[in-house]
Amino acid sequence: MATDPDAQIDHEGPVTPYRQLADILKARIARGDWAEGRPIASETRLVQEYGLARSTVRRAIAALAEEQAVWTVQGRGTYVGQPPTEG
Repeated sequence: MATDPDAQIDHEGPVTPYRQLADILKARIARGDWAEGRPIASETRLVQEYGLARSTVRRAIAALAEEQAVWTVQGRGTYVGQPPTEG
C-alpha cells in the first residue's frame, strides 16, 4: 500500500509515528521531492513540518538508513540513496 506523501501523522493510529514518518519520507523520495544523492529536509524542518519530537524524526531516518533508502553524514545532513563509494 502506497503512503500519501502529503499525509499527516496519526498519533492515535496503530502504526508508530516514527514508522509513519519513515513511510511518508519514502513516498516523498519516490515522488521525486528529493533526487538521488541530494539531501532530504533537515531534522529541524521535519520536526516542525510533522509536529514530532526530534528523537522520533531521528528514529525514522535511522529506519530508512537501515533500509538503505538514505545515508547520513554527521553535521552535514541526510541524503537519498547509497553513499558514494570511495575509489
